[in-house]
Amino acid sequence: MSSAQPSPTPDARSPKDPALYSPLARFGGGRPPAPGWFVRAIAHAPQVSRVEVAGAGIEMLTWGEVGKPGLLLMHGNGAHAGWWKFIAPFFADRYRVAAFSWSGMGGSDWRPQYRLDLFVEEIVAVAEAAGLFAGVAKPFVVGHSFGAFPMAEMATLHGARFRAAVVVDSPFLTPQRREERRKERGVRPRRPRELTPHNIYPSLEAALARFRLAPLQACENLYIADLIARDGLKRVDNPAGGEGWSWRFDPFLWRDFHLPDLTDRLGRAQCPMALVRGARSQLINDWDAAYGHALMRPGSPFVTIPDSDHHIMVDQPLALVSALETLLATWPAA
Repeated sequence: MSSAQPSPTPDARSPKDPALYSPLARFGGGRPPAPGWFVRAIAHAPQVSRVEVAGAGIEMLTWGEVGKPGLLLMHGNGAHAGWWKFIAPFFADRYRVAAFSWSGMGGSDWRPQYRLDLFVEEIVAVAEAAGLFAGVAKPFVVGHSFGAFPMAEMATLHGARFRAAVVVDSPFLTPQRREERRKERGVRPRRPRELTPHNIYPSLEAALARFRLAPLQACENLYIADLIARDGLKRVDNPAGGEGWSWRFDPFLWRDFHLPDLTDRLGRAQCPMALVRGARSQLINDWDAAYGHALMRPGSPFVTIPDSDHHIMVDQPLALVSALETLLATWPAA
């Protein structure tokens, strides 16, 4: 694993290990070396457009021809559509592929307030605007982490319009684990209602040096971390003078937005569902995964990606491509 400076041992990292807290700092704003498959994938650039949903412009990336089977990819909290730029091209010759940034994230507009029903509306609106319903076959939807929560709600309300939905390492938890988390929140100091705005960095180099994955984890594929970090930044006015750089997601998104427990939606979906998880995921353990899978229809696929933490597309991108390729080609049965 690459890092800004050597760790004492691979398994005894200090809390301030730069391999965790600033994995891109060692490159000084330059791009890490990348393998050929990645270079070829991101060279297949998407068409970038916007669709308005309830007063907010939603950033949309599309690949492939309208009329082919549809595939919609949804990212996690604080991320953006660019997390799929190196995954989507693998499907673009056979699918009409779309990825979008949730409102308040990526290049999409921020809202005064965020609601689950608006996130659901964004899913359907993007699928329609991208032409995912134009083909004979119903489209697939894939949601990573936070992205699977609105997707599960959508599947209970509009799932009949979709062929199937794939949950990728999203923390649908057992009742026991939900209760543990509730108790933990009860004993911890309450988070202040006025959240902290993003820092403004004087240069792109300084901003990239502060990028880290959340939940915190090591990253071996730093060329992927670099891509998603760059796409996650924007130029802003710097109060100290001139221009600066800051993150694109709304730091106040969770100030008033409360995500209800949606675990039961896994059993109420109007379309088939599958579960894909990272073997070392920090968000869902073996019991959580088994519980969530048991709520799905009998025979629902359950795939574990070896040697992967929560961010499977960063840790094991080609394994994720293979898993999705297999699911889309063989499931659900016609």
